[in-house]
Amino acid sequence: MPTPIRTTVKRPLRTQLATLIGALLPLLAALLVTAPAASARTEASDAAPTATLTEVTDFGANPSNLRMYLYVPDSVTAHPAVLVAVHWCTGSGPDMYNGTEYDTLADQYGYIVIYPSVTRSSKCFDVSSPQALRRDGGSDPVGIKSMVDWVTRTYDADTSRVFATGISSGAMMTNVLLGDYPDVFAAGAAFSGVPFGCFATTDGSEWNSACAQGTVTRTAQEWGDIARAAYPGYTRPRPRMQLWHGTEDDVLRYPNFGEMIKQWTNVQGVGQTPAATDTPQSGWTRTRYGGTGDRAPVEAISLQGVGHNLYSNGMAARVLTFFGLDGGGPAPQPQPGACKVTVTTNAWNTGLTASLTLTNTGTTSINGWQLGFTLPAGQAITNGWGATYTPASGAVTATNASYNVTLAPGASVGIGYQANHTGNSVAPGAFTLNGTTCTAG
Repeated sequence: MPTPIRTTVKRPLRTQLATLIGALLPLLAALLVTAPAASARTEASDAAPTATLTEVTDFGANPSNLRMYLYVPDSVTAHPAVLVAVHWCTGSGPDMYNGTEYDTLADQYGYIVIYPSVTRSSKCFDVSSPQALRRDGGSDPVGIKSMVDWVTRTYDADTSRVFATGISSGAMMTNVLLGDYPDVFAAGAAFSGVPFGCFATTDGSEWNSACAQGTVTRTAQEWGDIARAAYPGYTRPRPRMQLWHGTEDDVLRYPNFGEMIKQWTNVQGVGQTPAATDTPQSGWTRTRYGGTGDRAPVEAISLQGVGHNLYSNGMAARVLTFFGLDGGGPAPQPQPGACKVTVTTNAWNTGLTASLTLTNTGTTSINGWQLGFTLPAGQAITNGWGATYTPASGAVTATNASYNVTLAPGASVGIGYQANHTGNSVAPGAFTLNGTTCTAG
């Protein structure tokens, strides 16, 4: 039996808005956008009409009664990518459609957009309940996963290119989706969110004041463990994450930005020291972790002096660049070789010196670096130069000195250490720079 489908009248040209996010609860100031009126229509097949916002019903398991809206461009590609765009509190799927550029960008790049829509009175997504915070546990994540499955079946979509993005409550849901379904989503982009599990409650409440106020702090390992616990036993690659936050956010306070960085760098297994830092535009600070390119494992953009309602036109294009959707092909993973290390040793009976040259072979300056390597068994560092070395044996991290913190593209720095040994005086054979594998020379 064909899936029932509703279509909306294609909207007129939208008014450009400087900001368009609602706050998290109806008690707070919210941005309210009128959704377009829908007219009922039944299609002869499951495929939705193109170039118009369409409501799809009976898309699969939907324990929390979400509504599903869909945008399929006229120029949809074969085996298209899928983007889930999640609205803010008091918003709706049609509001997210009207308030962002993901549909017009889909016209250009050929992917499909899903707009989930909450029906509970708060119009906030469930990112708090125990059911929502585990894979296939129930509530909103299950319904959204059903929407993705419906689209991948109906359009033979590329299951390796499924992405999520959201604003405020939608940003929190983006974190939840990537934690619950790391095998489904390739990457996410969260605007004004909180870490996976930060908003958890056990009393049925949707609101967690401690998290909202930025007073919930954990170690990177603890945050990573919370995200991994949503899908125990999963060992395959994890989704990349892009994070956006304003320093003056008074709804989900700015400390949540740092806690999300902790969580997703740990989930990705990369260092918390940025591999690259730059300023894409005035007032923005962008840090990248585990890689220096547009598709680093974690990218974080801090907006100085900006509040909770930070989303503005133009940001969606940056999301697509991070996802790899602006080139029409799969998003490549960060490649090793953004750095090169050469090492020479001079050994004697029970000691050695090692001289290392670290070169930034990437195209972006590195501001703050940590060089990781493992000393052969029996070696222990007694002193060093050019960096601080901890611990003295085993897996060692060499951290920049105050005078060589920045490595411009193509620049090199010389460091070294003296060590004792018990017979094995060979040099380390592998190195990582801020979590990215280096070429060893």
